Amino acid sequence: MNWGHHKVIPSSIEQDVLTALSFYPELNQTPIRFVLKPRIRSSVMQAQPVFGSLLGNRQHRAYQINISALFTLTHTAIPIHQLPSEIMIGWIGHELGHIMDYERRSNWDLVRFGFSYVFSTEYVRKVERIADTFAVERDLGPYLVATKRFILNHAELPQAYKDKIARLYVSPEEIVEQVRKLEQAER
Repeated sequence: MNWGHHKVIPSSIEQDVLTALSFYPELNQTPIRFVLKPRIRSSVMQAQPVFGSLLGNRQHRAYQINISALFTLTHTAIPIHQLPSEIMIGWIGHELGHIMDYERRSNWDLVRFGFSYVFSTEYVRKVERIADTFAVERDLGPYLVATKRFILNHAELPQAYKDKIARLYVSPEEIVEQVRKLEQAER
C-alpha cells in the first residue's frame, strides 16, 4: 500500500512518517500535511485539522501535523530528524491517534475540542489518553513506551517539559499495561 497517498511529508522525516502511517491504514485516503516548523510553543508535535476544511463537508476534512524542526534541550538543540527512528515513529504515531479521534468528531465538536483543550487540563489528559489508546490498538505500544521513556529520562530536556509530560500524558508503565491487556483480550 502507498502510505504516502494524500500526504505531504518532508524528505528528512519521510521514512519515519511512512512507517507510522503504515499502522493506520484507515488514514490512507485522509489528506495530512506534515510541516517542520522552526518552533512550536511548549510542544514538539501537534496534530490539528486544517481550519478551512472545517467549513465544508466532513468527508473533505484535512489535517496538519506540525513538527518542531529542532528538538530543544537545556543547553543545545538537535535537528528532529536526528532522533532515533523508534522515538519519531512513536511520537508521530501518537499524533496520528489524535487524527483518528478528530475523524470521528463533527466539525462543531472539533471547534469545542479546541476551546476545551486550551482551557481544561482534565480535557487534555482525556484526549491524550484517547490518542495513545488509538496508537496502542494499532500495535504502536512499544514505540510509545520508547518515546515516553526517552522524554522522561532524557537528562538534557528541560524539567518543566518533563513535568508537563508526566502530568498530562499516559505513563510508559500504563502503556505497557494497556498492551498487556490488549494481548490477553486477543488470545
